[in-house]
Amino acid sequence: MPDTLITLSIDARSVAVEAGLTVAAAIALAGGGVTRRSVGGAARAPLCGMGVCQECRVTIDGRAHQLSCQTLCADGMHVVTASEGAP
Repeated sequence: MPDTLITLSIDARSVAVEAGLTVAAAIALAGGGVTRRSVGGAARAPLCGMGVCQECRVTIDGRAHQLSCQTLCADGMHVVTASEGAP
C-alpha cells in the first residue's frame, strides 16, 4: 500500500511529506533545521525532540511558539520558521 503524502508550506515553500510526520521532521527533510533564532541571533534547532527544550518553536497557521517536535503535519498547514530573520 502506498504511503499517504500530504502537502504543507514551510517558509512559503511547498513540501510533500508522509502523513504522521512531525513538523520538526518535515523541516529537516525539507533541507532546513533552523527553527528559530536566539535573542543574540544564533540559529537554534530541535534538541530534545519531546517538547522540553522548546528550541523547535515555529509559527503554525499564524499561531506563534508552537512546538514543531510535538505537532503532526496536516495537509495545507503553513509553517514559518525564523531561519532567515530575527527571532
